[in-house]
Amino acid sequence: MNNITLIEAIEQRKRVLEKIKTGLIERLNLYQNAKQIDDDTPLFGSGLKLDSVDATEVIVLLDETFGIRIKEGDDPSYMRSVNTLASFVIAKQRELTYGAATAGANKE
Repeated sequence: MNNITLIEAIEQRKRVLEKIKTGLIERLNLYQNAKQIDDDTPLFGSGLKLDSVDATEVIVLLDETFGIRIKEGDDPSYMRSVNTLASFVIAKQRELTYGAATAGANKE
């Protein structure tokens, strides 16, 4: 990975983390701002203390903000922390981009 690619990846991760934190705050009426939520904050338990209803809101957030639909076979560990959620989003975005590029190449 060259420096430009690395910088782009870092910037993408920062944008995704910011969108996730902002989305969680708005959707779940959290009494925090994005800077108060550490990237490694657990979503459930001792962290943000989300529950199963909140998990549904996170799934809707992923769909509406990032266009990511959760499939039955997706490993639920992506909801461990803000960071794991960001990694999941970035991986899904790559899949969507790669899938679209592959589909376009196959049509030619």
